Amino acid sequence: QVQLVESGGGLVQPGGSLRLSCAASGSIFKSLRMAWYRQVPGKERDLVATITQGGSTYYADAMKGRFTISRDNAKNTVYLQMNSLQPEDTAVYYCNANPAMLRYWGQGTQVTVSS
Repeated sequence: QVQLVESGGGLVQPGGSLRLSCAASGSIFKSLRMAWYRQVPGKERDLVATITQGGSTYYADAMKGRFTISRDNAKNTVYLQMNSLQPEDTAVYYCNANPAMLRYWGQGTQVTVSS
């Protein structure tokens, strides 16, 4: 069983940066491809970025060049460095395996980009 706890969200001005963290419990973490997702109220949850067990990454087009996903298997943690944030990045950000597992969804962390 895996429990995921996201943190690091907050209010930031346009052009600012945030670093999100996702701490995972359970030894299975190292064997999972992980991902960050985000959701705006009233809309579907969208894929932001993925990272394989070995560190290969994928980004949705809107995030390329601005966001960086990384992981530390020794700490059972996956990160999302977000730069050049824009108001349209405002959402609740979640981490999960990829493909996502229903039972792994956590509470997420709110990111608000506003002046």
